[in-house]
Amino acid sequence: MSLNPPTFFKEDNDSKSELQNTSLTKEDPLQNLCLASQEVLQKAQQSGRAKCLKCGGSRMFYCYTCYVPVETVPIEQIPVVKLPLKIDIIKHPHETDGKSTAAHAKLLAPEDVNLYTYPCIPEYEERKHEIALVFPGPNSVSVEDISLHLHKHIPSNALYSSKNESSGKPPNKRQKIEVEKNGDAEESSRTDGTSLKKVVFIDSTWNQTHKIISDERLQGLLQVELKTRKTCFWRHQKGKPDTFLSTIEAIYYFLVDYHTAILKEKYKGQYDNLMFFYSFMYQLIKNAKSSAGKQQENSAINL
Repeated sequence: MSLNPPTFFKEDNDSKSELQNTSLTKEDPLQNLCLASQEVLQKAQQSGRAKCLKCGGSRMFYCYTCYVPVETVPIEQIPVVKLPLKIDIIKHPHETDGKSTAAHAKLLAPEDVNLYTYPCIPEYEERKHEIALVFPGPNSVSVEDISLHLHKHIPSNALYSSKNESSGKPPNKRQKIEVEKNGDAEESSRTDGTSLKKVVFIDSTWNQTHKIISDERLQGLLQVELKTRKTCFWRHQKGKPDTFLSTIEAIYYFLVDYHTAILKEKYKGQYDNLMFFYSFMYQLIKNAKSSAGKQQENSAINL
């Protein structure tokens, strides 16, 4: 299945052509991803469900409990993505494994992604100055503003701990003055974005998130919201805004924005393969809906 951009008819009016391109891009927001060959998924889709080599379960493409490809999908043909940050995904216990996109992240970035099923949550208290939680809310900030807010979570004694670790004594007046003199340099190092080490995502329906987001272990983490991104998830929840993303969309878009806004580097598709499974499924479902629509149209015409 080809996911290449469609060929447009040449028009004399450049502005009309540009509008047409924009319209089609909105219809298929995943068409310009730089992806590894999906031929292996095409073949697996034609073969049907296959066995997981770990648990023996019957699955399509991959096992969502063992986080490995099924026997008809050679693991060497699945891309591996290296991420600039560690990712923790907190999954609601009632979230249906087979419908969750969180497994995509673990399959495609196994060294950098960890999944936990609530109420199991890692201890973040001592590392709040290195962690962000991607979740919308009244106090959430944009990716661009992470550097401005993250340093506020640094423990009050962090600036002096290294100097007094061996003695166990509080910092003296001279040490405080030295810190104040070097404040500009330290502030710069804190706000360059490199202090962010881990990002937490919640994998749940939006109606189930309250219990997790209100857990005391997540309180105090800097909340980040992807305010400008829109979902194309085929299971989008009715009545929710289109800025409520699926888990893999949220991870992908966060990393793209982090790469350009915080790392200040040009994005060249480094994380696009995180959408390897998602984009293929999206295209399958889109084509299926299109075919069903055409059949209905033909039936209506023949009446």
